Amino acid sequence: MPTERITFAGHDGGRLAARLDLPEGPVLATALFAHCFTCSKDIPAARRISARLAAMGIAVLRFDFTGLGHSEGEFANTTFTSNVEDLIAAAHYLVGRDMPPALLIGHSLGGAAVLRARAGIPSVKAVVTLGAPADPGHVSHHFEQALPEIEQEGSAEVSLGGRPFRIGKAFVDDISEAALTPSVADLKAALLILHAPRDETVSIDNASTLFMAAKHPKSFVTLDDADHLITRAKDAEYAADVISAWVSRYIELRPPAPPPGAPEGVVRVTEADPNGFLQDIQAGPRHHVVADEPASYGGTDRGMSPYGFVSSGLGACTSMTIRMYARRKKWPLTRVSVDVCHNKVHAQDAGLNGDAKVDLFRRKIRLEGPLDQAQRDRLLEIADKCPVHRTLEGSAHITTELLP
Repeated sequence: MPTERITFAGHDGGRLAARLDLPEGPVLATALFAHCFTCSKDIPAARRISARLAAMGIAVLRFDFTGLGHSEGEFANTTFTSNVEDLIAAAHYLVGRDMPPALLIGHSLGGAAVLRARAGIPSVKAVVTLGAPADPGHVSHHFEQALPEIEQEGSAEVSLGGRPFRIGKAFVDDISEAALTPSVADLKAALLILHAPRDETVSIDNASTLFMAAKHPKSFVTLDDADHLITRAKDAEYAADVISAWVSRYIELRPPAPPPGAPEGVVRVTEADPNGFLQDIQAGPRHHVVADEPASYGGTDRGMSPYGFVSSGLGACTSMTIRMYARRKKWPLTRVSVDVCHNKVHAQDAGLNGDAKVDLFRRKIRLEGPLDQAQRDRLLEIADKCPVHRTLEGSAHITTELLP
């Protein structure tokens, strides 16, 4: 996916570092992603979720809050309120580019921040939280041993995730006073809560509190045994799949016109796992699947194999062709199913001349309904007129060019 590296002015005028992940084609909607406490815009969960949304036509802006990552400013001088103001500043930047955000996504404390920021971003129609606390003050347990020093000295250096951070008293006071329930009750946007029951950092009780406080439309989906940072690729990709399916109910995603010369659009295949064989397959802004190889061939078996897709195309086209003919004839066909098996066999075994190996596709068709024998025989003949069947039996020609 194309990614722009940009900066914009934060709540105090300091430059905040950001990445704008863009679709390959037209931008159908825009999302704003808020990372977790002391994390950055480049945390794996943020990257993976952004990539999946970009694949369906949604641009995603993810940025480092003031004093974190590559952004300017001192983290010790920030508060929960300043994070919210940074989010609103990010939204203003997007509005200036004629890309007002329709979706807010927040991870952990970033989830609490997007719930509070929603009131200041009128273009938002949907909000998603991942492992979010119901009370921003919850994060103080990360540095509770330093609270006396912070209270007495005004700040203290603490270790979070193996890195040193200076926490100021203003931050502690702000999160202790930041009641979130009123913001959730008055969200005026669809809400999706994603939370793992075994989250040891932010307990599942927080999700229950947020869900009960919110008004409909609201949804809750469990992340099962994911950790708080959603570090495993399969957990982040599952969350991305859920978000992409859910958000389409609340954000209108108008498909772009197909490219000239390709009336059904273009299928784009992008490598998703350079260490294996997992592939992202996108057909237009609405249709997404994955391809893979079985574990025995070095894959992770998370999608059909390439030949599985070829067999699927033959089976689907066969069923559609039969249905179209029966519908036109007004025959009592109630259901069609097609089993397709693929093997490589010697040409002689397939009834052809020569000793070379050829691809053999075996179709087994089931026709249900009160059809007479003549109708069944005719529909079997029609199966051979399926366009994909003709392509596979014909002599297809493939051209290839290397793009710059």
